[in-house]
Amino acid sequence: MPCWQACIGLGGNQGDVLSSMVAALSAVHTLPGTRVVSVSSVYETAPVDASGPNYLNAVAVLATSLGPHELLRALQALELAHGRERPYRNAPRTLDLDLLCHGDALLNTPTLTLPHPRMGERAFVLLPLREALSGLPASPTVAGVCLPTLPGDAEEAKMARTQGIARQCGFPVNFGI
Repeated sequence: MPCWQACIGLGGNQGDVLSSMVAALSAVHTLPGTRVVSVSSVYETAPVDASGPNYLNAVAVLATSLGPHELLRALQALELAHGRERPYRNAPRTLDLDLLCHGDALLNTPTLTLPHPRMGERAFVLLPLREALSGLPASPTVAGVCLPTLPGDAEEAKMARTQGIARQCGFPVNFGI
């Protein structure tokens, strides 16, 4: 059975976001052929191209035998189970689960673009992604994951200042990592 490394972004800004993120990632960890191998800290971020209160965000790295579309459908089902509504683009949300990359997949379909088209511009993705990947034994290139160039320390600090992001806490569950 094939196994890919995939990265997902977690976030939200409505309700008990941290509890929703923990419950959703726990559910992801139990998907068939899927386990969480790394997870970043939780970051608080000012809304980017969105409205409402600040967001909480994190990134998780998975090992999965699910294909990209299968994994996306599972993530969207979890969003719905946590009350996610999509009344308009970038509406405030209880839970947002984004498939950032899936192995070396390069996709541009009506339902899925990989790697995620805007992740390279957003500190709320790049900073937790860098953290989640930092503890893994293989680099993203060696593992066959398509990712943008991750920021260095100086660029990370600048992005954090200009985009209003701050590390809040470690992720409350370690999934046996």
